[in-house]
Amino acid sequence: MTAKTETTAAAPAPRKRSNAVLWIAGPALVLAIAGYFYLSGGRYVDTDNAYVQADQITIAPQIAGRVVEVRVRENQAVRAGDLLFRIDEEPLKIAVQRLQAQAESVRSMLDGARNGYHGAEADLRSAEADLHHAQQQYERFKDLRARGLVAQQALDDAANTVASTRGKRDANAAAVARAQNLLGGLPSASNDSLPGYKLAVAQLAQAQLDLSHAEVRAPVDGVIGKTDLQVGEFLNVGQPAMPLVATQTLWVEANFKETDLTNVEIGQVASIAIDTYPGRHWNARVASISPASGAEFAVLPAQNATGNWVKIVQRIPVRLALDPAPGLPQLRAGMSAEVEIDTGRDRARYSQWFGARKAEQPIASR
Repeated sequence: MTAKTETTAAAPAPRKRSNAVLWIAGPALVLAIAGYFYLSGGRYVDTDNAYVQADQITIAPQIAGRVVEVRVRENQAVRAGDLLFRIDEEPLKIAVQRLQAQAESVRSMLDGARNGYHGAEADLRSAEADLHHAQQQYERFKDLRARGLVAQQALDDAANTVASTRGKRDANAAAVARAQNLLGGLPSASNDSLPGYKLAVAQLAQAQLDLSHAEVRAPVDGVIGKTDLQVGEFLNVGQPAMPLVATQTLWVEANFKETDLTNVEIGQVASIAIDTYPGRHWNARVASISPASGAEFAVLPAQNATGNWVKIVQRIPVRLALDPAPGLPQLRAGMSAEVEIDTGRDRARYSQWFGARKAEQPIASR
C-alpha cells in the first residue's frame, strides 16, 4: 500500500514540468510572432477615404446669342471636336460683311492717299521751279529798275509773282505732308504695314473668329453631364451651358492620415479597389502629394490658435495615376475606392538603418 502511494505521488512531476514549459514557451512564441509581424509590418498603408476623380469642363459660349440647335443630350459620350450646340450666326455674318467692306474702304483710301501724295509731290516740285524762276525774274527787274531801264510797275509785278508762287509752293508742301500723314508717315510702305489698315484687318479677324465660335464643340473626349439647354435660349458670354466630364484623364484622390505618409513617396506602386466592382483591382502609382492638408483649402480653415483646441489627425490628399487597364470596367468620377500603397519599407529595415546610424554617431563630449 505504501509503495503504490509513493508511485502515485511521483507520477505528477513530469506533468508539472511540461506545464511549466508551456507557460514559458507559449508566451514567448506569441511574443516572437507579434514581434515578427511588428518588425516586418509598416510596408503597406491603406485608406478607404478615396474617390475617383476626372477633369470636369464647364462648356460656355465665347459669344452671346440665341441657341438655334442642340446636338447632344444628358449622359451622351462625345469625341473631341463634336458639335455640342450652335448659336445664331446671322448677326455674326452681317458683322463680318460690314468689316470686310470697311477693310476694303480703308485699302482704297490708303491707295488714294498714296496717289495723292505722289501728285502733291509733283505739284510741289513744279511750284518750287516756278518760285525759283520768279525770284530770278524779280532780281533782273530789280537790277534794271536800279539803272532806270524799266518802270516801277514792272518791278512790283515781279515781286507779286514771287509772293504768289511762294504761296502756291507752301500749299503744295502742306498737301504732301497731309498725304504723308494719311499713310502713317511711310508713303513707300505697303498697306499691310500701315496702322489704319492693320486695325481694320484685326477687327475683321475678330468678327470671323466670333463667327467660328457660333459652333460650340467638345474640347476633349468625355461624357455630357446634367444639362437642360434648349433651342431658343439666349446665352451670354461665359454663361455655363453644360458640364463635360473627361474620360481620358481619370485618377484617384486618396486622403491619407498624415501619420500614414511617413514613407510614402512619388512613384510608389499602389493597388486600388472600387466599391462598384468588387473583386477587381486597378494598378496605379503615386503621382503627387498635396502641399497642404484638405482643411487648408477650405473656405473657412480651422483656427487652431484658439483656447478650445483638440488635436485632430489631418488628412493629406494623394493623387494616384491609374495604369492603363484594358478589359476592366469604365470608371466614373465620384466612385468610392480603397487604396493600398506599397512603400517598400518596413520596421525591420528602419531598425537596422537607425541602428547603423546610431553606431556611426560619435559620443558627444560632456
